[in-house]
Amino acid sequence: MTWDAELPGENFPGSAFFYLDPQSLTDVKAAPDADAVSGLKGDLSDGAGVAPMVLSGSSAQPFILKAGTSEHSRALKCLTDAIYYEAANEPEAGQRAVAQVILNRMRHPTFPNSVCGVIYQGSERATGCQFSYSCDGSMARQPARISWLRAQNVAAQALAGFVYGPVGMATHYHATYVYPYWAPSLNFVGTIGAHRFYSWKGSAGRPSAFFRRYAGYEPFPGPKPRVLQPTLVDDLDPIKLQQRYEREFAAARVKAEADALAASHNPAYAAQLATRQRETTVYNTPSYSREALDRGGDTQFRGERLPAATDVRPEYQKSGTWKTQPVG
Repeated sequence: MTWDAELPGENFPGSAFFYLDPQSLTDVKAAPDADAVSGLKGDLSDGAGVAPMVLSGSSAQPFILKAGTSEHSRALKCLTDAIYYEAANEPEAGQRAVAQVILNRMRHPTFPNSVCGVIYQGSERATGCQFSYSCDGSMARQPARISWLRAQNVAAQALAGFVYGPVGMATHYHATYVYPYWAPSLNFVGTIGAHRFYSWKGSAGRPSAFFRRYAGYEPFPGPKPRVLQPTLVDDLDPIKLQQRYEREFAAARVKAEADALAASHNPAYAAQLATRQRETTVYNTPSYSREALDRGGDTQFRGERLPAATDVRPEYQKSGTWKTQPVG
């Protein structure tokens, strides 16, 4: 399944935007430097104007996705969607915080390891999607252009390596006018704009838990086809996800201790263990629910023929870019 803008027969005036040379994006503001980021900690408050402590060293690592690729185009579309529909009227700090939560999730083994996979996880359900706008009809509203471009600018910076440090390793948030049942079970990080942000307690929320590699591809940049039958949402529940991670972490620790004990008494086993530990461990958290997997999963929903080698004629591939950069 491919995105309409990726099909030559579906091109429209302005669709060349999706193939822009990254150097042409001159309207994207430069991301703040490290000193500016550290100064943003004052944006966090507990609702009473008191800034909670943000642990030093707990910020996420930068995520950089090469511009000008189909993966970047899809990720930019998905992340802009999320920022716009979740925080269009928020201050810039609030939009950056939403983007950072998404990138944090992408690196945690309990979530899909792609930007679009995280954002549209569960969107095939009538309820129970990870981000409510993807399954409640909000996307039927025509975006306001100025607000959309503002959200896109924040998304582009996040995909270019900008890290919004004040939210730390937060993986969840909710609007300030609601109070979900899971909130007391997570660590409250702070309030930014109209959202309260949380990180997991225990090993699931430690920086060492955010080790997952990027998938290297992006699924279709939009909601998935709706599943008609009602479904359970336990596999997306924040507390259930933490419990699953803690079980797997405990099992891995017991195994590591057993391996270390055996290796101390058996040099041959120690060499074998060292070789095995050098191999890359693959954690396959699907982007789809059980019901969607039963219908085919990636083979049905993922675009298999992305335009890395595009069908756009060579003379048109730079359509929409500046021949020379404007002065002033």
